[in-house]
Amino acid sequence: MNAAPRAPLWPGIVAAALVTAFAVAFMWAENEWEVVGVLAAALVAVLVARRTGWLAPAARAFEMREPAMNCVTIAALLVFVAFFHDDHFPLLMVGTVLVYFTVCLGLTIQFGYAGVLNFAAAAFLGTGCYTAAVLSAHTSLPHLLVLAAGGAVAALVGSILILPVLRTRGHYAAVVTIAFGLLFRTFLEVNDTLGGPQGLKLPSMNLLGMTFNDNFIVAGIEFSFYMHYVLAALALAVLAFAVTRRLERSWIGVSLDAIRLDETAAACFGIHLARWKIVAFTLGNFMAGAARALYALMLGFIAPTNFTFGDSLVMVSIILLGGIGNPWGAALAAALVVVLPEKLQLIQEYRFLLYAAMVILVLLYRPEGLLPRPLRNYLPGWRPR
Repeated sequence: MNAAPRAPLWPGIVAAALVTAFAVAFMWAENEWEVVGVLAAALVAVLVARRTGWLAPAARAFEMREPAMNCVTIAALLVFVAFFHDDHFPLLMVGTVLVYFTVCLGLTIQFGYAGVLNFAAAAFLGTGCYTAAVLSAHTSLPHLLVLAAGGAVAALVGSILILPVLRTRGHYAAVVTIAFGLLFRTFLEVNDTLGGPQGLKLPSMNLLGMTFNDNFIVAGIEFSFYMHYVLAALALAVLAFAVTRRLERSWIGVSLDAIRLDETAAACFGIHLARWKIVAFTLGNFMAGAARALYALMLGFIAPTNFTFGDSLVMVSIILLGGIGNPWGAALAAALVVVLPEKLQLIQEYRFLLYAAMVILVLLYRPEGLLPRPLRNYLPGWRPR
């Protein structure tokens, strides 16, 4: 069968440009009323576009011209960070969103593909952070290898937890991960070698002779030092996104989906349940550990209070809000969950209450999330006539 005509690219480019303009206006807004006004205008625009059918061409562009739209999305993000090139706060927010997005890609592999419940995400984030702190302080290991080591140690710790997870199912497996997360935080608080309740400081990241904590000048234009971390987080997120999408379209992704949907039927068809659950759990934890190691170097300080059960629930709420199994949904939800409380200080103290209410509303009225996972597409853009 011949492939259907390719979808036009321009609706996706227009949508990316409008989203970038909204992000600039949202970040540029100073007081809370301006922030609320920008959000209200964006909500009205989305509702109008949906009612008039203008969203459909953009959605087809992202679905059928995925490689090109991935490049457009990266270009739009670079335009945004270039607009705020010397402003610390917006760049810190972008770097944080990219780190959370990478972590949630790991959870997407576990949660959305293999159906392995993981409510101990904060523990694996902490593993990556403390690995980066110890290696940076006591060794001369290059920081690229420090990031890889953070992911490797998180995967190694996860290989210990996967043993009881494999012997349980459903909410019993969830309880196992919750217990592990609580034990991990307690271990950090009573371990003086790792700083105890006071935590640890981290040195500046250094790569190819560049010190990431120093502002730099290019062609007479001064850039915030956070630009280093944003570009590093973007490279890590792009790599994790590419791995996630390739995994989804592979026969491994088919096996993971079969396990999630019906373990008994998958086993009857010869799929090795334990093997693929271990693959999903290990790969997801590696992504989370590496991303959080970079985040620790960006912040320069970590403490046990950064890795509570509430932080694990934030990760789960991002997955549920964005759409289980949809990487693009994780990106959208990560931006909302990270940036919105920072811009609306009124809800900052009640953010966990907001997350809980948001999860309840999503489960009740839109269980598939803001961006539901589409059907698996082995060849992007291919459609039968």
